[in-house]
Order: sequence, then C-alpha cells, then structure tokens
Amino acid sequence: MTVDMDKAMEFVGKVVGDLGATMAAGGIVVGHRLGLYRALAEGPATAEELAERTGTTPRYISEWLAGQAAGGYVQYEPTTGTFSMTEEQAFALTDPDGPVYLPGAFVLALGALRAEPRITEIYRSGAGMGWHEHDDDVFVGCETFFRPGYNAHLVAEWIPALDGVEAKLQAGARVADVGCGHGSSTVLMAQAYPASTFIGSDYHDASIQTARKRAADAGVADRVTFETAPAQTFSGSGYDLVTFFDCLHDMGDPLTAARHVRETLAPDGTWLMIEPIAGDSLAENLNPVSRVYYGFSSFICVAAGRSQPGGYSLGAQAGPAALRQVATDAGFTRFRIAAQTPFNHVYEIRP
Repeated sequence: MTVDMDKAMEFVGKVVGDLGATMAAGGIVVGHRLGLYRALAEGPATAEELAERTGTTPRYISEWLAGQAAGGYVQYEPTTGTFSMTEEQAFALTDPDGPVYLPGAFVLALGALRAEPRITEIYRSGAGMGWHEHDDDVFVGCETFFRPGYNAHLVAEWIPALDGVEAKLQAGARVADVGCGHGSSTVLMAQAYPASTFIGSDYHDASIQTARKRAADAGVADRVTFETAPAQTFSGSGYDLVTFFDCLHDMGDPLTAARHVRETLAPDGTWLMIEPIAGDSLAENLNPVSRVYYGFSSFICVAAGRSQPGGYSLGAQAGPAALRQVATDAGFTRFRIAAQTPFNHVYEIRP
C-alpha cells in the first residue's frame, strides 16, 4: 500500500476537526443549561466576570471560554483578556424562542449518543430500539431543536403555501397533529388560529403529559386536546388538516398510518407532512446537512422503525420519491413539495 502523506495528513486534519466538534458538544450544552451564552451576550467579560454573572466557578468558566473561543463560538480580545459574542453568535445561541436556537441540537445529539452500547448491539442483531427507550434528553432536545423552526416557518410560510388551508383555519377547522411530541407545533397552531380545534397525538405517553402542560401554560387548553395513540389509530374523523412533523420516517408502518390519515380526512382535507430535506439518491445527500441527519437516523430513526411492526425503516433521509410512494400506496392522488427550508421539505398531500 502506498500512502500519499499529504492526503493522509489532510484526512487527519478533518478527523481532528470532528473530534474537537464532538467534545465541543458537551460544552455547548453546558453553556445552554447554565445560561453562559445569554450572560456573555449582555456584554464583554473576563472569566471571573462571567462566573460572577452566572453563579459559577471562574476556573471552569475560564476553560469553557477558551474552548468556545477556539471553536469560533465566542470572540476573544487578548489585549483585555475579555470574551464577547457577535450579534450573529448571540442570535443563534441565546434565544430558545427565536427563529434559530442551535444548542437544542446538541442536547438531542448527546441524548442520542447515550444509547451507543445498545445501538452497537442492535447493529449486530438487527433488532430495533424504540423512541421511548431513549434518554430524556432526546425528547427535550428534539423539542428545543425543532421548535424554533416551527416558530419561524409554520404559520408564516408553510401553512400559507398550502392550497386553501389558511382560510379554513382562520374560519374554524378540525386539525389532528400526529406524532406531536411535547406539543410545540399543536400549541403554535392553536395560538395562531383560535377559531380552530386541535387534537395532538403521540404514542409516547410521557410526551403527551408534557404537551398537556404546554397547552395549559399557553392558554389554549380550551381548543387543544391530547391523546396517547400511535399514528395508525389516532381518534376522530372529518379532519380538515392532518399534520405530521418530522415523524413519518420514524415509523415501522408508515403505510398504515398514511391509510389512516386518508380515512380520517374530510373529502377536501389536506395532509401536511414535514420531513428532513433530502434527495432521492445517496449522491444527492453527500453534504453537511445530510451528514447530520444520517447521524441522527443511525441512532434514532432507523432503530425506531425496526422496533415496530410494519417492515419499514425509512430513516431521516427518505427522499420525495420514497415518501410519494407511501402516500400513493395509501390512496392519495396529489403529492407536491409546497415549500422548503435548508433543513425541511414541506409536503402537501391530498386525496
């Protein structure tokens, strides 16, 4: 074997970058949980000053800040020994209710990685691992990761992109939000469309309990109910809109779920499905965004599908063709990409 050492060192450099990013994930979650980013965004600070602002220990904060500066997450001014954040860094790292909040992705990632011993074993056995079997940070991180995108796009862009749906919601519609998790999407729609009624469902009972609290805290419990039910058997019928937010690809039996949507929709109803953005071939998906999704998929999504009956394990990079096939097999005749973001495809599906 002849090794080109220049190319080998180039690859080693890539690995070093990945290793640094892997270890940085823990620091990002620490910054999120201790409010370090928010406190630093108030103004430049030394390690001692940031520790005083946050009630933490200066020696640890000194090391944390050094790593954050090395990674480009904060700025360092050597003449004064102070650290600070640019407007862009603060935008992405300090507001959990804003349009972008990146620390949630790292909470999700670290929660997923805690399953590594189990995932390693099921790679050998071919078994699955249910969503409900993961660490609680998977559920919390998933909400924290996805909610900003829903806040930014759902009401402002995605629903208006659907044919006639916004007008129905404004007038008063029946909506089923399937696989709702902690209910972020359900509550958001209920706040935006007070004339409509919503039922959220998820097979994970602990998430449903949290969703009920979220609805009560948001003051929308009068028009939102939640039930513990899988996508194949959620209750009700005559829905004007059924929504699936980033969940179809996790299901072992998405076809039966799609058929149930078809049965429960009103004749002129709409199925709104949000899925991770992807192409139909691996060659189209060899990019940084797909790398993130394949990583989550190999630890969470494929394992979830294989833990359920049905025979599917679509994974987080199922492209439009695979999703269209599920919809078509379930009896839908109209399927289109209504909108997209750098991270999502928004599908409008009709009978």
